[in-house]
Amino acid sequence: MPQPANQNRNLQTAIPGPKSAALRAREDAHLAPGAQGYALMAGIVVDHAEGTTVTDVDGNVFIDFIGGIAVGALGHSHPTWVEAIQKQAGRAAVGSLTSEARVELFERFAKHAPANGVHRLQMYSGGAEAVESALRLAKSYTGKYEFVSCWGGFHGKTMGALSLMGSTFKDKLGPMVPGSHQVPYADCYRCPIGKDMTYPGCGVACADVARKYVKVATAGAVAGVIVEPMQGTAGNIIPPKEFLPAMASIAKDVGALFIADEMITGLGRTGTWWGVEHSGVVPDIVTIGKAVGGGFPLSALATRDEIAVSKPWSNQSGSSSSYGGNPLAAAAGAASLRIIEEENLVENSKRVGALMLRELETWVDRYSFVGVARGSGMFMAMELVSDKVAKTPLTRKVTERIFGECVKRGLLTMSYSASFRLQPPLTTDEATAMNGLAALKEVFDLVEREAWWK
Repeated sequence: MPQPANQNRNLQTAIPGPKSAALRAREDAHLAPGAQGYALMAGIVVDHAEGTTVTDVDGNVFIDFIGGIAVGALGHSHPTWVEAIQKQAGRAAVGSLTSEARVELFERFAKHAPANGVHRLQMYSGGAEAVESALRLAKSYTGKYEFVSCWGGFHGKTMGALSLMGSTFKDKLGPMVPGSHQVPYADCYRCPIGKDMTYPGCGVACADVARKYVKVATAGAVAGVIVEPMQGTAGNIIPPKEFLPAMASIAKDVGALFIADEMITGLGRTGTWWGVEHSGVVPDIVTIGKAVGGGFPLSALATRDEIAVSKPWSNQSGSSSSYGGNPLAAAAGAASLRIIEEENLVENSKRVGALMLRELETWVDRYSFVGVARGSGMFMAMELVSDKVAKTPLTRKVTERIFGECVKRGLLTMSYSASFRLQPPLTTDEATAMNGLAALKEVFDLVEREAWWK
């Protein structure tokens, strides 16, 4: 059951409209601080959503290129997904007993496993939960306790995952878990080790730095090296193809497991089923989330048979979750995989993403504040700068103003950051993609005329 094609924006009121403003005021009387920024800044209240559009309570229709930060890979309320959940909810929803839905989910996953043999699944309800389980499994298998992650990395907000975060998000939240180490990630637009370095002449020197760091700064007890095949939160960073193999090699050399965090890159987002496919790396453990539930809270860990039997992780209840793999979640996951497969969404991501990227690449010359455009499938980004030579990011004040102008034109997008991420639903067709870019172009033309950054 395909979703509606060429979905358009349609504004009926000023943004936010009166109904949205009233409901937001009522919510604000009770909502704790710290909610997702784009939801707070948009100011709208959703009434219903379908495909690539969100309609608010005032009747305004927005093209949604945010999709719950890539959770909405299938678009909103995909009819096949809705039907599967409705049917399962009326039969059985909770508990860890085997269900037909979970068997289907496992078998469909095994057909598209991220590497040969990496098929053994354990199910959870959130990304950080799956990452924490991966850390416990790596400790169980290796008997070691240290972990290596990357600058700019994001793996969740629970304590173990937070300790692997490569950003200032964890400021004032210490102490971090002992044995946590961060090394450079290959962000070639903003080289982490020197302004004079350029790829490919650098030889991916950041990986050499990582190797040296692991040798001299750890206690020789590294259980796992965890890396995003392409970094999401850092700005949809796409490393050179040599980087991931180099990191996997570091893990092998120190007797650690290589953990690929595919929360955002998995299941078609980058134009292939898995982000690791772009480099040919074979991971030991893969963490999975976002697209796998189609919007339902679902995540997973996948590994090989010989790793999965490690104790105490493999003890009964040793790696389980009260919510993990329940019949309702399993039905959502099975439906999501079925939709991705049957509707050729991986190929659609590759094709429509390439069309969008070709357009975005022309903006580097068109606009004086666009430093670079990059992408792989429906995983794209632009760097918004006030100086192309110095690569000075636009200030948050300017980017939030850009976000607000987009909302006023019926576009929900992640333009509130200078590292501007674009990740529309995998179901997005060409016409809808270009409609969304047309709205963004209107805003960028305004920014160029008025030179907001000056």
